[in-house]
Parts: sequence; structure tokens; C-alpha cells
Amino acid sequence: MSELIKKQLTDAKALMEKAIEHTDSEFLKIRAGKASPAMLDGVMVEYYGSPTIITSVASINSPDARSLVVQPWEKNMLGPIERAIMEANLGFNPQNDGIVIRINVPPLTEERRRDLVKRVKAEAETGKITLRNIRKDANEKIKKLKEESVSEDEIKVGEGEVQKLVDAYIIKIDQLTVVKEKDIMTV
Repeated sequence: MSELIKKQLTDAKALMEKAIEHTDSEFLKIRAGKASPAMLDGVMVEYYGSPTIITSVASINSPDARSLVVQPWEKNMLGPIERAIMEANLGFNPQNDGIVIRINVPPLTEERRRDLVKRVKAEAETGKITLRNIRKDANEKIKKLKEESVSEDEIKVGEGEVQKLVDAYIIKIDQLTVVKEKDIMTV
């Protein structure tokens, strides 16, 4: 196999690794009944006029399995953080005691668990679509190598290798999905 095709395969593999990492990080944001600071990862707080990620303006801890404590770096950020958590529509009711914001994570109902499983499946599908797009781009780049005197046979082999990579990474996403679904449905 030519060095040019090997380079395309290496590039595609690196992108696919990032797609898996992204899918896994999205799964972490979907709560499975246990309180986790990652639940607030997507929350943006208005910080002196600009939207800022919550972890940049406060520390988030989980003292036990059913609660989160948000400790702002600046006391005047309590209100904006509380408002941002409520606007994020995560199903939490933050309580501001003037020093920290406490969030009690309610236990999941059966219906809510099913909704979360649907979200997990949607995220998994997004990850698979990303992998397919990477495959398409890699195959196009490999086909363009024909102009650089790479043989038809090597191009076919390269495309086959890209497909093998996609299949392997789709299996990884399916495995992550099964683990997350089991985590959500375990009471």
C-alpha cells in the first residue's frame, strides 16, 4: 500500500477517535440517576456580558449520589449561575443559600429513563453519521490520489481499509450505547 494511502488512513483514524471521544463525552452529560458534575457541562452562564461555560465561573462538586454543589468563584455570580441552570432545562431546581447553589438530583422515573435512552440512541446515531462523513471524505481523498499515480488496485484496497475502520468504530459506539443504556435503566 502506498504511503499516500497510509497517510489518509491515519488521518481518518484520528478523526474517528475524536468522534468516539465526542460521543462518549455527550453520553456523560446524560444523567443516569447519579449526580455528576458533568451534568452541568453544557450550561452557559452570563459572565460580564458574555456567555461563559459554568466550570469557568464556579467549581462543581458531588458530595453524594443525589446532589450537586456549585461554588462560584465570585459571590455576585450566584444569581446568574442559578438562572443559567434553570434556563438549561435539565429538570433541576437549584437552591441558592447565599454562599453556594445546591441541586438535588431527583430519582428518575421509568418514563424519564426511557426518554434518556432515546437521547442516548440519538447521540449514538449522530456519532455514526460523523463516522460515515469521515469515511466519505477519506474515500474522496483516496480517489484523488489516482492523479498522483496511485494504482486503481491500491485505491480499492485503501477504500476497503477505510470501511474496516468505520465498521470497527461503529461497533465501539454500539458498545458505549449498550453500557450507557444499562446504566440509565438500572434502578
